[in-house]
Amino acid sequence: MGGAPVVLRLEPRGLAYHSPYDQTMLKALAPLAGSGALLAALLSTTSAAPAVDPVDEGMWLFTNPPAKELAERYGFEMTPEWLEHVQKSAVRVSTGGSGSIVSDQGLVMTNHHVASDVIEKLSTAESNLLENGFHAVGLEDELVCPDVHVDVLWTIEDVTAKVNAAADGLGTAEAGAAKRKALTEIEDAAKAETGLHAEVVTLYQGGQYHLYQYKRFEDIRLVFAPEKSIAFYGGDNDNFEYPRFCLDVTFLRIYEDGKPFVPEHHLTWSQDGVSDGELAFVAGHPGRTQRLNTASHLEYLRDTSVPDSMTSLMRSEVMLQIFSGKSAEHRRRAEGMLFGVQNSRKVYVGRQSGLLDPAIFEAKRAEEARLRAAVDANPEWKAAYGDAWDQIAQAQDAAREIREPYIAVGASTVSLGGQMGSIAATIVRLADELPKPSAERLREFGDAGLPALYQGLYSPAPIYQDFEIMQLESALMAMAERLGADHELVVAALAGKSPRARAEECILGSKLMDIDERKRLAEGGADALKDCGDPLIALVQSLDAPARALRIRYENEVRSVENEAYGKIAAARFAVFGDGVYPDATFTLRLSYGAISGYTQGDETIPPFTEFGGVFKKASEREGEEWYDLPESWTKAAETMDMSTPFNFVSTHDIIGGNSGSPVIDAEGEVVGLIFDGNIQSLIGNYAYSDAEARSVSVDSRGIMGSLEQVYGAKRIAAELRGSKD
Repeated sequence: MGGAPVVLRLEPRGLAYHSPYDQTMLKALAPLAGSGALLAALLSTTSAAPAVDPVDEGMWLFTNPPAKELAERYGFEMTPEWLEHVQKSAVRVSTGGSGSIVSDQGLVMTNHHVASDVIEKLSTAESNLLENGFHAVGLEDELVCPDVHVDVLWTIEDVTAKVNAAADGLGTAEAGAAKRKALTEIEDAAKAETGLHAEVVTLYQGGQYHLYQYKRFEDIRLVFAPEKSIAFYGGDNDNFEYPRFCLDVTFLRIYEDGKPFVPEHHLTWSQDGVSDGELAFVAGHPGRTQRLNTASHLEYLRDTSVPDSMTSLMRSEVMLQIFSGKSAEHRRRAEGMLFGVQNSRKVYVGRQSGLLDPAIFEAKRAEEARLRAAVDANPEWKAAYGDAWDQIAQAQDAAREIREPYIAVGASTVSLGGQMGSIAATIVRLADELPKPSAERLREFGDAGLPALYQGLYSPAPIYQDFEIMQLESALMAMAERLGADHELVVAALAGKSPRARAEECILGSKLMDIDERKRLAEGGADALKDCGDPLIALVQSLDAPARALRIRYENEVRSVENEAYGKIAAARFAVFGDGVYPDATFTLRLSYGAISGYTQGDETIPPFTEFGGVFKKASEREGEEWYDLPESWTKAAETMDMSTPFNFVSTHDIIGGNSGSPVIDAEGEVVGLIFDGNIQSLIGNYAYSDAEARSVSVDSRGIMGSLEQVYGAKRIAAELRGSKD
């Protein structure tokens, strides 16, 4: 079940890459060997494969946890009650990260960088909450967060049979379309029946489909956030590095009917924290991994997709830095986006470094050869699954052919960089999609997803025209660079003007800054758009038809083919290995396990914990450098602080982007930390798991509590966390 992620192990002869299936495949197939031909085929591709030691690997489904591994390796007996409690205490934050409910009054803990978009929207030129921090002394001081929601996963149902039944007997493209329609129908029916937010999650890249239903909360308020200078201490220099000294935490609160939410489940706060070597768990929402990808798919990422993404991110970073350099206010407006771009740029550099490691591909091709040998040696399996790898390769050829125009117009939608461009694109497509039955619309416009769509469309968050002009100009320039100035899409988009002049015309001439105007156009549909005279709407309309055509082609020639082929590969793995392996991450709730552990980097031993005293030492060593100045709140508190308070720690947990804000909990289910990063060695985790040097990085629960009490005087919040144990 699932793929065969390679495992990196530090052995006497150096770093080697192995598949965890090397031994399990032999065990699984031995009873089927018959005359020996099948086993011989397998042995021919595994003779050089060494034994693999157990590792703390996996982003596990709550419906299929690693209970056996935990019992055998750690003596931990996982119960259904423990799993349900953790599941219903975890939250997914709409800004793109994870969090957890940590009190009986709906207090939610997440990262500062997960909430930074919210904090930025609540800031003004006169009151910069990102720079100065925020502390609500009382409930009445908590700030309503615009267009933010959090989801708690409530029920899970396997709907694989329903989805696959919709595609029976159809060709590849038709089957893909039928499955997409079935997904929307299942979601709409579930929402109508339960009132919960419904999503069908594709697992094993098409091997299974699960219906996840969430309790969604839309009244979210800001309770506490430290200054960015301590939340992101060390800035881009120290991002993905260790040792770290970051208070990357924010507290929000869920409200229901105007009052603090009283949850059925919430995590309690550990009084003692965690120690070196101790077992702990991470419950969060890892974004997207591609560990199940075939070798040909990884080659496409290595040679085309990832380098292209790196180039685009570096281009955006330069544009944002130029904009930020104009004034302090310009910097404030661009700061959140610049952080996101810099973070992503560093991630993609790390990913590409891993993809360029020949050993990664050697391990992937060896594992693939072993699985294909097993399939080919069984006539029934070969007939059912044997062509899947060739299908994936063909899909990557199609992706290469379509990539430039597809990306140029914004991939699956018309993407023009800023908030106003996104608003215009949503309004234009609403006019076309809403008259259709829900299941026949584009997936994101199905009835089940409309509430969240409208929440974003009508957001009261501030929009800055100068920032929008810069982003639209950049998007138009990037389109011209990809396609050439004479391409029909570029000619239509620029309408005889330079990118700057066209951006100014569209942004300054648009009325979409006005929420009432957005509502009028969205509710009025095609008739309202016909005579609106909005230049930004007109720009989107000029690109919408080509973008739709490219999307259909991509779905038919790439996505549908991949879905069908990976479904076959998943079925082959199920047949060979059983159901004891996790699927790729999908920004849905997963459980990881691991131990608090330092590591060796070169000839240096990196201890697992840092302390408060370390940040003052580093501030002294790097005095005068922008990202190493401590906020005034910390320098004032220095004389009375306990400098031995644990601050950050590293562990072997298998995480990736999206896990930011996940709680680290001990075996008793108590909070001992807060995930906020991985080290630089962990960036390969999108494609392969490492436990040699790769580590997750967390804020220690004792550092969070110590900061609240010793630095910020946040007695109400500290008492609420401590009181949540009762």
